Amino acid sequence: MTAAVTHRGARWIEHWEPEDEQFWESTGKKIANRNLWFSILAEHIGFSVWTLWSVIVLFMGKDYGFSAADKFLLVSTPTLVGGLMRLPYTWAVARFGGRNWTIISAGLLLIPTVLAAIVLHPGTSLGTFLIVAALGGVGGGNFASSMTNINTFFPEKRKGWALGLNAGGGNLGVAAIQLVGLLVIGTAGATAPRIVLYVYIPLIVVAAVCAALFMDNIANVRGDKGAMREVVKDAHTWVMSFLYIGTFGSFIGYSFAFGLVLQNQFGRTPLQAAAVTFLGPLLGSLSRPVGGWLADRIGGGKITFYTFVGMALATVVLILASSAKSLALFTVAFIVLFVLTGVGNGSTYKMIPAIFRAKARLAIEAGADKAAELRRSRRLSGALIGLAGAIGALGGLFINLAFRQSFADAKSGVPAFIGFLVFYGICFAVTWAVYLRKSATQPESVKSNGLALAGAEV
Repeated sequence: MTAAVTHRGARWIEHWEPEDEQFWESTGKKIANRNLWFSILAEHIGFSVWTLWSVIVLFMGKDYGFSAADKFLLVSTPTLVGGLMRLPYTWAVARFGGRNWTIISAGLLLIPTVLAAIVLHPGTSLGTFLIVAALGGVGGGNFASSMTNINTFFPEKRKGWALGLNAGGGNLGVAAIQLVGLLVIGTAGATAPRIVLYVYIPLIVVAAVCAALFMDNIANVRGDKGAMREVVKDAHTWVMSFLYIGTFGSFIGYSFAFGLVLQNQFGRTPLQAAAVTFLGPLLGSLSRPVGGWLADRIGGGKITFYTFVGMALATVVLILASSAKSLALFTVAFIVLFVLTGVGNGSTYKMIPAIFRAKARLAIEAGADKAAELRRSRRLSGALIGLAGAIGALGGLFINLAFRQSFADAKSGVPAFIGFLVFYGICFAVTWAVYLRKSATQPESVKSNGLALAGAEV
């Protein structure tokens, strides 16, 4: 049974064995679900703060004096910082405990939010805005620590749904802040962006307090500094990180850029853009748990492969719609692309614990200690979740920089979409080659790098 002990504060759980069915049903499930829901709340607010500037730029009219390229730079900056912050945030769970770090990371969200409320007016320099936007990147770090933490709470067969729900609920923060922005623009007008910030400041406080009151730390996760060093030596780490650039990098990149693309390519007003932009992140967030659920039942590799094929096809439609200047077709295709990124986010994250679980089974069959191998699989999957999350988030930076250059050179997003199409083609080819092709047909060099897991239900 579990035992909560005093260890640098209360709410530490010393014994945690979610793979033990009796333990899970009698004790673990209730605790895990409680931590999941409050983790979702904090991560949701984190995503809202991270993507704050995708909304703020819609309020920046001619009085601010910024070009389209300047605005794409503004939304790119927190994307970069958020991606980089995910690595230390992953380690922070082991150093401080999942509950404790959720409290701290939620409180840090107050810094960029309050500063934005202070500097947000015409006449502020672009450099000042870039600094404040960069601080908003702390919201991007919340995802990595939240996912690493929740990964430790759930048994393997429930990880796909749990991680998908945690991430999807967090991703909904993108749509939520865009809906708040739409409401503000529609009621108070495009000159009152501070109202958005005044909505979120008290919500940040609520998230931190709820984490303090209702979440727990798992003691056997604490102090695990070797997992990241070990996981970077595994070839799967770099394959999965690459694939996550394609799924989550696309989701977060398009979330930041969608409104600006509509304004610059189709001449939409801030209200017209805001009325549409929230739909993509909303549906993409809701589809993430579906991706995890499908991966639990069909296999993460298969779902990820077909998702990338679908993303490539949707990108082709975006190119055609852009050339035909069809706003309706462009909008529908973009929203479909968002939905597919959500499905892919769920399926790729399901693949990560499944890969290490498959390796653990092979080691156990070879005579290794079962409990030790299962603990190792949880450690390494948690480390890779954080690392892949960090690298994947940088895909959002690449997308916004690609759009910035595309509009600067061609006054259109088409060149950027062509680049994305090529990338998605590479992604589904890699997924097939590494995780779906029969291991017997793989080259010996691939097998020696530990990638031959095609038959392991990844």
